[in-house]
Amino acid sequence: MAPLLPLDRHGRPLGVLRLSLTARCNLACPYCLPDGVEPPGLLNRAQRLAVVRAAVALGVRSLRLTGGEPLLHSGLEELISGAAPLRQSAASGAAGLAEIALTSNGSLLTAARARSLREAGLDRITLSLDGATGASVAAMAGLPGGTTAGDDLLAKVLAAIDHAREAGFDPGKGALKLNAVIARGRNDDQLLPLADLARQRRVELRLIEYMDVGNRNGWKPDQVISAAEMLDRIATSWPLEPIGRPGHGTANRWRYRDGAGQLAVVASITAPFCGDCNRLRLTADGVAYTCLFAADGVDLKPWLQPSLDPEGLDRAMRNLWRQRRDRYSEERSMAAAAGSAAKNIRAHAEMAYLGG
Repeated sequence: MAPLLPLDRHGRPLGVLRLSLTARCNLACPYCLPDGVEPPGLLNRAQRLAVVRAAVALGVRSLRLTGGEPLLHSGLEELISGAAPLRQSAASGAAGLAEIALTSNGSLLTAARARSLREAGLDRITLSLDGATGASVAAMAGLPGGTTAGDDLLAKVLAAIDHAREAGFDPGKGALKLNAVIARGRNDDQLLPLADLARQRRVELRLIEYMDVGNRNGWKPDQVISAAEMLDRIATSWPLEPIGRPGHGTANRWRYRDGAGQLAVVASITAPFCGDCNRLRLTADGVAYTCLFAADGVDLKPWLQPSLDPEGLDRAMRNLWRQRRDRYSEERSMAAAAGSAAKNIRAHAEMAYLGG
């Protein structure tokens, strides 16, 4: 009889593995600020697949590949195709991966790369775009070339949306979405232009509250534009009606009443969803974190080298999840309500290592 799937200290199951393939990125977004070099001891494909295999046995049904910028990882397609045996089987009823997804800034997604990812077995792709003008894109991507460089990046991301759609990532089926981090005083003037752009292209826009991830971005509470405020601003131009947040999901979703697609908001700051969070994160060098805001992780490499130890890896990951008690965003909100938010600030792992 198979062992029971583990629950954490708050009764939450494991369902999603976010696997970072690289800490490097070709952009320098101010809310992330990645390193330009990799940490030592990167996992190889066999080691990553061993972790995915162990995670699936513990209940993971969704694998999301992240970075840094995952398109910088040369073995991306091979990793995706290597996970095919871990897919759930409708014929046998065996549980397994239901989907493999990717988060990318889109700047490197050519038509050929989009096709190769689809052919390898990628199911969903989410691209990032934090502005609808060259100047705003340059500022939010940390580009030194100003408006000209921003115009170039904007053109590449818009082309990437087309490439992904043409490769078979259908936005109407949720297989293609657009992320935008919104910070007050930086790019909040881009809310309506971004919404308009996404409506025209019939791609779901996911608006993300500016979060206190990592230690480099100088986050302050007054830089946060709440999901409620973002929705109010957009609804003045295009009325919305709620769809809701699915169980274990990160985003509350809305539809435009005029039929021009859907909109989502990720409100980690003002409406935390720790209560049913089911995500485990693995860095490119093999450290597992049970929360995006965690300060420490567990290094899984002892069970991955010099040779694979599947049983030891299963025990380590099972114990890690059973001991999990993270609910940082809820604790932050409660501290803020009590007027003691400053006491709740602590060091976090960097976003570039955890994959956002």
